[in-house]
Parts: sequence; structure tokens; C-alpha cells
Amino acid sequence: MKHEVPIWQKAFLTLEEAAAYTGIGMQKLRDLSSDDHCDFVLWNGAKRMFKRKKLVDFLDKSFSI
Repeated sequence: MKHEVPIWQKAFLTLEEAAAYTGIGMQKLRDLSSDDHCDFVLWNGAKRMFKRKKLVDFLDKSFSI
């Protein structure tokens, strides 16, 4: 039996999961995370994994009204 963890409980998200979770397009997430000083992405070879909590904090700070 395979147990799947809900997105909101995962520590790391794939690009597709991060797009679904935040509502931001995958290309925009690629653009935001391609900076060398990006602290909400973890590189696993060529695959980027988004640190969910840090991504949400970044979006709250950057796009708050």
C-alpha cells in the first residue's frame, strides 16, 4: 500500500507541485529560482526542489499588498 503525503505537509516540492501549491506558473518559478542566491531552492543534480516554507515566506514578503 502506497502512502502519499499531501502537498501542504511536504518539506520539499517538485516544480510541478510548487506550481500547483502556489498557483504560480512553472516558468515564473524557474525564473525566480534560477538566481544563485535563491534560498528556497535545493538543487539535486539538475532537478530543483523547492523548500515549501521558505518559498511561502519569500512569496509573502515579495508580493504582499
